[in-house]
Order: sequence, then structure tokens, then C-alpha cells
Amino acid sequence: MTLTKSPKVRGGSAAGQPPDAEPDRPERARAPLARAAGLLASLLLLLAVLLLSLAFGARPLSLGEAWSGLVDSGSASWTVVHEMRLPRTLLGLLAGIALGLAGGVMQALTRNPLADPGLLGINAGAAAAVVTAISFFGVAGYTGYIGFAFLGAAAVSVLVYAVGGGRGATPARLALAGTALNAALVSYVSAVQLMDTASLDRMRFWQVGSLARAQDATVTSALPFIAVGAVVALALARPLNALALGDDAARALGSRPNRTRVAAIVAITLLCGAATAACGPIVFVGLMVPHMVRALTGPDQRWMLPYCAVLSPVLLLAADILGRVLGRPSELQVGIVTVVLGGPFFLYFVRRRRVAQA
Repeated sequence: MTLTKSPKVRGGSAAGQPPDAEPDRPERARAPLARAAGLLASLLLLLAVLLLSLAFGARPLSLGEAWSGLVDSGSASWTVVHEMRLPRTLLGLLAGIALGLAGGVMQALTRNPLADPGLLGINAGAAAAVVTAISFFGVAGYTGYIGFAFLGAAAVSVLVYAVGGGRGATPARLALAGTALNAALVSYVSAVQLMDTASLDRMRFWQVGSLARAQDATVTSALPFIAVGAVVALALARPLNALALGDDAARALGSRPNRTRVAAIVAITLLCGAATAACGPIVFVGLMVPHMVRALTGPDQRWMLPYCAVLSPVLLLAADILGRVLGRPSELQVGIVTVVLGGPFFLYFVRRRRVAQA
């Protein structure tokens, strides 16, 4: 009888022994390095977009002129850069960070890939509260808007979660609840504006989402709220990873699901309320960027949320630059550009999920 040597099975033996992990170790070691390199490349891309945002406008500047106007007080472009474009660029940076992190946290919390501050009505809640403040209470300015924006965002966050089923909420129920509330709130905003022409004049540019009226005071007022919301959101990375395994598994890992949910709602409210009060309701940024990032990082929130914080302002500022270029000598509001970009993306994603489930 001839004895034959059994072939070595990659990843384990034929007798059912544990798989050999040695071949995977180099790949596992390279993964964090690749993600870190990607994050560094994303930061460089963000810096490039920030400089382009300073250069493009009604009066185009070269990149050299934009940089000179930023750092040299004697430059001819100093006034244009510092009084008009720098506040706009910084507000776009803050709003992009806020919307991207809010979208990432919301998708992880609800386990709903369609979750977005705009699609689930969070931005519409903040907008409805601001319209109420303007029309009925005569509130003006960002510092007056922001308290109402927080109340509206928080109320809709809780309401969508409750109507969607609370702890038993499913992605479909949350999406339906958010869509219904969003439609109702948008109708309310339109009705108030039609009855109050003064409110309509003050709200028409803000409502579509715009960075055009950014001022230094707007940036400094929004910064603390967005900074606190961003810190809370990034600190939730590990608890959200645990929560994705289910409540029981999360508790076994030392996490507290209820505390995680409350902290996530606080972060979403701070981020969405501050961004909406400053720029108006801008949609699809919080939907598109987490999906793009997930293809690079996988579902690990420890990498996904930092990527969202970097790439979301890239998308928002790029949309703002595109609106300035296409709309010359005027401009297209950034909220319009993100809708034009995000609508086809949303339809493509929904269609791809249907094909995958068929």
C-alpha cells in the first residue's frame, strides 16, 4: 500500500484543528498602517480644499494670492480673504465636521444605513424651531437662533426614536417616521413663511443651506457647541462598536447601552443644532460620507468617525466651491449643490440594497 502525504490545507488542517493564523498576521499589521496613511492623505486633501475655498469667489485669486492674503497683512488680498472668505471657509469646516459625525453616529446608533440628520428630520426640526423664533418671537442672529435650533433638533430626535419603536425600532420604521416628520415640519416652515413675508425675506437664503453670510461671530459662536459634540461623538466609538453586537453583548463587554444611546442623542443634537442654526438645513452630507468611509475603513467606528470628521468638510467645501464657480457672477447655495449630488447617490444606494436583498 502506498502512503500519500495529505496536502496542507491553508487556514487549517483537514482534521479540524484551529486555523493557522500566521499568514494573516502581516495583513493584520498592515491594515492599521493603511488606515492611518489614508487618514493622513485625507487631512492633506482637506488642507488643499481649504486653500481652494479661500481662492475661489466673485473675484478669483491664485493660490499664491490666497496664501499671501491669509498670512501677510500687507497683501492686497488680505481684506478679501479675512473679511469674506476665511469666515465662510471656517464655517464650512465646522459644519462639515458636525454633519459628518452626526451622520456616522446616527447610522451606528440606529443600525440604519439610510440614517441622516436631513432624511430623519433632525435638521428640519431645528429649522422649524428657528422659523418659529423668527416669526413669533422676533429673534435675530445666530446667538438667538441656536437655542431654538437645539430644542427643535432634540425634540425631533426623541420623537423619531419613539415613533420608530424605541428599543425595538427597525431601520425601515425609523426611516418612515423620520420621513413623515420631515414632511410635516417642512410644510410647517413653508406655511409660516407664507403668512409672514418678513420671515420669508430673512429665511429664504438660510433655508436652502448657505455659507454665504458667514461672519466671525457666527464661527466663534458655533465652535464651542460643535467642539463638545465632536468630542462626545468620537468618545462613543468603542461603545458604538459594542452596541452593534447587541445589548447583551455590549453589557458583557462593559458597555452601558442606555448611556450610550443618551450620549449619542446629545452629540447628534449639539452637532445638528449648531450646524443648522449657522448654515441652514444641509442634507445628504451625513448620508454620503459615512458610506464612502465605510468602504475604506469597514464598520469599526474608531476609524470611521475620524474619517467622517475629515472627509465631510471636504465634500461640503467642494460643493460650496462648485456652487461659486457654476453660478458666476452670482452663486448656487451649497444646500442646492449637495441635494443635486446626494439625490442620485441616495437612489443608487437604495437600488443596490434592493438588488442585494432580492
